[in-house]
Parts: sequence; structure tokens; C-alpha cells
Amino acid sequence: MDANGAEKGRAPPAPAGAGAYGGYEGAGDRKWWPWLVPTVIVACIAVFVVEMWVNDCPKHGSALGAGQPCVAGFLRRFSFQPLRENPLLGPSSATLAKMGALDWNKVVHQNEGWRLISCIWLHAGLIHLLVNMLSLLFIGIRLEQQFGFVRIGAIYLVSGFGGSVLSALFLRNNNISVGASGALFGLLGSMLSELLMNWTIYSNKVAAIVTLLFIIVINVAIGILPHADNFAHIGGFIAGFLLGFVLLARPQFGWMERSELPHTNQPPKYKAYQYVLWVVALVLLLVGFILSLVMLFKGKNGNDGCHWCHYLNCVPTSKWNCDT
Repeated sequence: MDANGAEKGRAPPAPAGAGAYGGYEGAGDRKWWPWLVPTVIVACIAVFVVEMWVNDCPKHGSALGAGQPCVAGFLRRFSFQPLRENPLLGPSSATLAKMGALDWNKVVHQNEGWRLISCIWLHAGLIHLLVNMLSLLFIGIRLEQQFGFVRIGAIYLVSGFGGSVLSALFLRNNNISVGASGALFGLLGSMLSELLMNWTIYSNKVAAIVTLLFIIVINVAIGILPHADNFAHIGGFIAGFLLGFVLLARPQFGWMERSELPHTNQPPKYKAYQYVLWVVALVLLLVGFILSLVMLFKGKNGNDGCHWCHYLNCVPTSKWNCDT
């Protein structure tokens, strides 16, 4: 989301047929009880309530000046900023900045690196919150059931952080950014890498990968509209994609614990290509984070080394201006 209070982006539900997408049933897999994703959803809702409490539209008014009524005034302190200021039914940009929105100047020049994490928990408005939380519900619950809260929680946080870093590198112009979209794109990226990492155990591979790629492309395309932070989407997706290779590998089909079958000969737990992907992805992830953070805290502008990259975030047309 930018300084005008616009939406950061959205992520869709899991592909049709999910639960065993690609045809892998995983009957022998341990099914985890999902509690982390619901907790994250409750936490984001609670933070949004605090945002509106701090915002207090009737008391602080609108940045557009007097005469701009708060929306849903009957909510009193929890009423929304005027639609011309924030069409997503939420607080002002000043409130978001106060509570930890991503702001390049404050991260780099005021040593407020914590904003790279805090912005993940903030949302620009009620609409923004509902879209992201519904997406997290559909994507995250299934992934947590299959892989547990530790791995999915790590992907969610690291992807959100990765999205914030790339966003800070490319977005300047006094813009701020908030939302869980980078983390959500990370979960989508991890779904894709998990499918590739465990390719041999899936049936219906082509249908699964086409469906997932279609969902990803549609969401990235939405991100090129004005007021959407597509760099957060891309950064989160890349981080989640690489982390999926590291955390979501499945044992070969038919492999069982040695303690269960102590006297049988069986193949190695993982195939050779899985080990190779694990090492390559881990190296790329670490190098990418190190280089990006060094560039960020040295005050580098990512657009200086990539003069066309701004088109990944917004494509100007006769209908809209990307600088607004």
C-alpha cells in the first residue's frame, strides 16, 4: 500500500483440488492441527482494531482538510477516514506510519529496521484486511496441516521480510507500505517449489503446476495496477520459493523410519536432486538477503541498476498515473 492508503495486493485461495494437489495423497503423512494460521489471523484483526483506535478519525480529522466526514461515524473512535483519503475503509497514512508502516527514509536514515517486520502486521483498511486474511485462511490452513506450524511459520515470516526488503529497495517517493501480501506470496511460492522438489511423488503434475502458475501470474498482473506494491509481492514470492526447497522436501515414496523397519534395505530418505535443490536454494536465499540488506542500509536505490524494474510495480496508461 502507498501513502494514499491503497491496497498492497491480494493472494488467491489454493488451487482446485488442493489438500492433495497434483494427486499426492500422502496417506502416511502426519496431519498437523493448524493453530498458527488462525492465531496470525486473529493477531492481524487485533492490530487493525488498535490501528482504528489510534487513528480516531473524529478527533484527528482528515488530511484533506475540514468538511470531509468520517465514514461510518456511528462507530465513533473506530470510524474510517473519508473515502477520498482511504478507499479501503481504514486509517490515515499518518496513523500507519506511526504504528510501523514500511518507510524507506525511517528504515535507512533513522535506524528503524524493525519496520521491515512490523509492516507485515498492519493493513490499510477493512477491505485490505479481509482479502488478505481470507487468502491466508485458504492457503495457510492446508499448508500447516501438511507441514506443521514451524515450517509454515518460518516461510510466512521470512517471505514477509523478503517482500519488505525488496519493496524498500525500489519504492521511494515518500511512499509507505503495509500488508501481509508479501508473506502470502511467499506461501504461494513455497507451494510451487514444494511441487517441483517432490515432483516424482505426484500424479497429475501438469494440471497442478499449470493451475498454480496461473494463480501466480494473475496475482502478479494485479500488482502492476497503481497503489499496489508489487515489489513486496515479488520479494515475498522469491523468498518463499527458495525456502520451500529448503523446508518442504518430502521423503521418497515408500521410505519409512529405520525404527519401524530395522531389518529391511530401503533407498535413501531423499533423492539426489532434492539434496542439490536444497543446497542451491539455501545459498541463493542467504546471498540474496545479504546483498539486499547491504544495498538497503547503504541507501542504494534498486532502480539505479535496473531502469526498467519500475514497470514491474506499475505500468502507466492513459487511465492512470503511476506517480500518484
